[in-house]
Amino acid sequence: MGKERALFVTVLAIACLFVLVGYNNQTKIRIAPKDMISVAHRGASAYAPENTRAAFQKGVDLQADYLECDVHLSKDDELIVMHDDKVDRTTDGKGYVRDLTLAELRTLNAGKLFGEDFAGEPIMTLKELVDEFYSEVGLVIEIKNPDTYPGIEEKVAQVLERYEDLSGIIIQSFDVESMKKIHSLLPDVEIAILIRPTDSFMSQQRIEEYTAFANYINFNVSFTNKRMVDLVHEHGGKVLVWSKKDRRLIWKAQKYGVDGIISDFSEKPEEMYLAKE
Repeated sequence: MGKERALFVTVLAIACLFVLVGYNNQTKIRIAPKDMISVAHRGASAYAPENTRAAFQKGVDLQADYLECDVHLSKDDELIVMHDDKVDRTTDGKGYVRDLTLAELRTLNAGKLFGEDFAGEPIMTLKELVDEFYSEVGLVIEIKNPDTYPGIEEKVAQVLERYEDLSGIIIQSFDVESMKKIHSLLPDVEIAILIRPTDSFMSQQRIEEYTAFANYINFNVSFTNKRMVDLVHEHGGKVLVWSKKDRRLIWKAQKYGVDGIISDFSEKPEEMYLAKE
């Protein structure tokens, strides 16, 4: 029994060593400072095909607080996770999402164009995304072009109403009326209004109108300033900023005092901190 016990202890020690080594070798990067919300834009889309399971899992691995995704409606009224209204850019298919059924979309490869390592990556539905990841991380769901998809707000509400606790969900859109509708359907869900660059310099009256029902007013970091962020905060709102490959994103975010950043994780935090004006 003594030899068997010694062998068992040795095997157990080796197994623990492998676990520890594996844990220490994992990539652990937090893109935002600890006092800011970190949102993985279309998942960690610098590392994996945007809006796919691989990108969302990478966002979790990189300690994002939220995963951001975009939704459209398919021909058979399924909520499809994809940024563009057409499948051409991110898959091996062609055509509008609204003209394809879920079964047809399932046949498309959403990963190969990003790299051979992701060949076969499938398109996801919103229900799949929520079911697989909401227990691990918050979700920011952007409704794309709601005028194109009558009833899309009700479809999103149906997916989310299955969950008792929706405190980790934010729904956003550039379409203010769509967000008012979501607020009426899901009054406990946080709402974000996305601001186009041409509308970035908003009046106090407009900010009061938005913050009456929306929790967040979100800007492209290149088209806002500290005064605008302060004005939103004065009216009880919060601000997330995003950018397209702006290496000064974190520095600007801190300078403006925003509440969080939306990033594809293409830049490491130390590089973004150093890139100052």
